[in-house]
Amino acid sequence: MSRLGIALRLLILAGAFGLLVGPHWLALRFGRPSGWAPVLFHRLALRLFSVRVTQSGTPPAPGTPALVLANHVSWLDIAALGSLRPLSFVAKSEIAGWPVIGWFAVLQQTVFIDRARRGATAEVNRMLGSRLAAGELIVLFAEGTTGDGTRLLPFRSSLVGAARNAIEAEEGRLEHLHLQPLALAYPRRNGLPVTRGERPDVAWYGDMDLAPHLATFVREGPLDVHVSWGAPIVFEAGTDRKRATAQAEAAVRGALRAVRAGQIPSGPAAPAPAGAGLPETGLAPV
Repeated sequence: MSRLGIALRLLILAGAFGLLVGPHWLALRFGRPSGWAPVLFHRLALRLFSVRVTQSGTPPAPGTPALVLANHVSWLDIAALGSLRPLSFVAKSEIAGWPVIGWFAVLQQTVFIDRARRGATAEVNRMLGSRLAAGELIVLFAEGTTGDGTRLLPFRSSLVGAARNAIEAEEGRLEHLHLQPLALAYPRRNGLPVTRGERPDVAWYGDMDLAPHLATFVREGPLDVHVSWGAPIVFEAGTDRKRATAQAEAAVRGALRAVRAGQIPSGPAAPAPAGAGLPETGLAPV
């Protein structure tokens, strides 16, 4: 893509942002639903830069209390998921102070957690519980960081306590909610399978600088993202959060293996109780 082409696309994107941000900010300010403005922005951004998002499985129905537990590969995960439907994310507090990106995160109604402050997890759990009980869809990148696209890191269970908080907040009116496993994969670029050696060019992790990674993303051409929604895990007040988190991790690992093997599942997946069919988990290639 030429520099002129990049500049024109960025200009279009900036114009769209200018049109959407005002009504969106006012809606947030007065507590009204406004989730479709970010969806439209993400869809335009992906279209301008030739990113195609496909899905398999069945996402939660609108208004269904669900906490999504996903793997995390790249900054592009945010746009890919944000283009599908209104939703919010959980992120480390440092992101709120990043130039541009921090502002976008706030407009996406991101829940920020200060991992260096004792008691922060409990506060975030209460906030997440309230929003889940209201029927919002919240995405938690359960590895706690981005991976290299080759290995799936163990899922952290601490923030899954928000699911229990949501049930308790409803004082018996909400008997259960769903933990929704979600696998993000980048299977093809320029119509060809992404090889193991090419995955670091797609993934953004460790100490990678963002600017060179963005340049590679623009230069290397069209990219496919596949989102696999797993079987929802029924979470009740007495559910073991560690076991339920491990079950979600196993489901994501299996979905990633299937996508890379070209075996994308079809059709909806029935809800499963926490702990059902739980295989051995841990750090391993996917």
